[in-house]
Amino acid sequence: MIAAWTCPGPAGPSREYALAIDRQRPLRLLVVPALFEEANRTRRMLAEMMRRLDAAEIDSFLPDLPGCNESTQDFATQSLSAWRGAMEAAAREFAATHVLAIRGGALVPPDRLPGVVYEPLKGQSILRQLIRARILASREAGRQEEGKGLVAEGKEHGLELAGYRCGALLIAGLESAVAQDEGRRVVCQAELPGAGLWLRSEPGESPGQSEALAKIIAAEIGA
Repeated sequence: MIAAWTCPGPAGPSREYALAIDRQRPLRLLVVPALFEEANRTRRMLAEMMRRLDAAEIDSFLPDLPGCNESTQDFATQSLSAWRGAMEAAAREFAATHVLAIRGGALVPPDRLPGVVYEPLKGQSILRQLIRARILASREAGRQEEGKGLVAEGKEHGLELAGYRCGALLIAGLESAVAQDEGRRVVCQAELPGAGLWLRSEPGESPGQSEALAKIIAAEIGA
């Protein structure tokens, strides 16, 4: 089902959506999605994982990050700090007991929750991928750009990257951010069947990966 929650934001609070399976059970998992296009490529797999967690007596919640999907907030005003604050708010509203953070989502999970981090990324790795995509697109359009200059420009004025208008705060945050995986179970892709869905050119699904990840989470949080 679709649930609504109150999200803080630079322009004030907004009501945002989350995919939710909520039967008021004791174990309640907040799912922090991957960032940028990886969120789209992994969403179907996560939805299937949530259905399997439901069978294991675990409630789960997959909120939209502010500025993404159906969010009413402006993506250009977002930062890692804003996203982290939003996930803190979602955790409180849904009374989450544990967290699962996916890829770049491991940069912005709620501080207080134990749980699982799936293939975490450094912010610098994400920024490097976005800059590389920008340089390739510029080259195809007959323009020459270089990485260091783009990062410097982005940290001062913001930058259009892979179809996203990234503000200066977001770019500066990505440059130095590290995954918040201390004290949490880190899941490597090798523990799941097949390659990561973020490597595909289009959104996809993998029932085997959904099942394997759900079993790891259930074992980790005590279901």
